[in-house]
Amino acid sequence: MDADALAGGFADPAIDAAHVFRDVLQAMARPGRIARITGVSPPPGLSIAAASVLLTLADETTPVHLAGACDSVAIRDYLRFHTGAPISARKEAAFAVGDWTALTPLDDYALGSDEYPDRSATLIVEMPALSGAGARLTGPGIRTHAHLSLPEIDAFIANARHFPRGLDFIFTSGDAIAALPRTTRAEAV
Repeated sequence: MDADALAGGFADPAIDAAHVFRDVLQAMARPGRIARITGVSPPPGLSIAAASVLLTLADETTPVHLAGACDSVAIRDYLRFHTGAPISARKEAAFAVGDWTALTPLDDYALGSDEYPDRSATLIVEMPALSGAGARLTGPGIRTHAHLSLPEIDAFIANARHFPRGLDFIFTSGDAIAALPRTTRAEAV
């Protein structure tokens, strides 16, 4: 393991992870809201926000799929050291991280079941940028509607049809984070 994998984690893991956990909860509770996360220095190919989410939510019982540019030795070593999370294939992943092209098609990820919808995957989508423009979002946690730049619309419309099963999405770009839980409806504007 490269010495760089040992660096770049939270300075105060308990406190920093608690702040990130709250930020993730707020993002899921208020779809389309963009927040900022700081506190880690991940290896190249993994944003600050994506690394912070994984260091907070993943542990040795949480399979993580690394897609595309996120599947590097440096990122594997970083996650193994800081979280102990096993690297997995798409079908076994609780979390998957990568850009949209690398994460698609979405058919291979766990959607949960009607009895256990929580056994679905959460995809952490690395984006070039996040903005409050684009797709129109409605659903729980949104007073009337919100807007968020999404990589496409059709996949999110199809995902909503699986409810209560389905994928949850966390979008990251640099230190920015936003979320689209399966309960949110997206439509083109």
